[in-house]
Amino acid sequence: MVKQITRLAPSPTGALHLGNARTFLINWLLARQNGWKIVLRIEDIDGPRIKRNADSELIEDLRWLGIEWDEGPIYQSDRSDAYAAALRQLIENGSVYPCTCTRKEIELAASAPHSEDGAAIYPGTCRGRYPSIEAATSAAGRAPALRFAVPAGPIDFQDGFQGPRTFEPSRELGDFVVAKADGTPAYQLAVVVDDLAASVTQVVRGDDLIESTPRQILIYRALGFADRIPSYTHLPLVVGTDGRRLAKRHGDTRLSMYRDAGVSSSRLLSLLARWCGIDQSSQSLRAIDLIDSFRLADVPRGSIVFTDADHRKLLGLDD
Repeated sequence: MVKQITRLAPSPTGALHLGNARTFLINWLLARQNGWKIVLRIEDIDGPRIKRNADSELIEDLRWLGIEWDEGPIYQSDRSDAYAAALRQLIENGSVYPCTCTRKEIELAASAPHSEDGAAIYPGTCRGRYPSIEAATSAAGRAPALRFAVPAGPIDFQDGFQGPRTFEPSRELGDFVVAKADGTPAYQLAVVVDDLAASVTQVVRGDDLIESTPRQILIYRALGFADRIPSYTHLPLVVGTDGRRLAKRHGDTRLSMYRDAGVSSSRLLSLLARWCGIDQSSQSLRAIDLIDSFRLADVPRGSIVFTDADHRKLLGLDD
């Protein structure tokens, strides 16, 4: 029987907020219920957006909540050789091509529709345009990005929360970047390479990343690992009262802020438990206490709305 492995993969582009915490908690609960191994991976290759010392704060937040792991932390910034090797393979088998288009050129392309998240879909301008990376570099006078040539046809997968899903990535998503012009691997490639290295079999994440799944499935296939595609579970997000994904515009919802304000992990876990479909309000609640009562089927099907009343209750302002 194959050992089931999942990963917690925070990015130190900022601190963990309540929405992140709920997703990580559900991932952790599923792992502890089912005997999955948990790998902690710090996704720290997003250059300018990485915040100094944010990784240590993320780790402290997880430990404060009682969310632990079995291996790691593993840092993406230490794995450049693995990403370079995967890129060479994709170049050699013709899965990617050089792209010299600027973001503005893509957005201005009259034929470029938009995906569900509002991102411009690449119109395929550079596909077949250059015979080699060297030719693209010479023509543009600068290094190109590398895009994955998305084949026509559907991508089907069974989501652990949403059920059967089908995408037409060539029409709905378009060719996507796997390496930036400076050689830095894009998220889609790095995640696949890292999940393969850690033998990840279970990916649990927010449903804002569901469009990444068909892209990552295509990369698995192109690298010759169609038999190692993980199972995916995409969870509804925590949103503000405006219906938008929880962010700075909704105020300070960082775990570290609540911790510094004297909020106990038990009080915060009680809120997260409610958001997970668990009725639990013990004054000494620990993450481990939620394992037996958690059921993925009880998780609310829609987005969770974080309200001012939730915020005030966490801070004990209405006690």
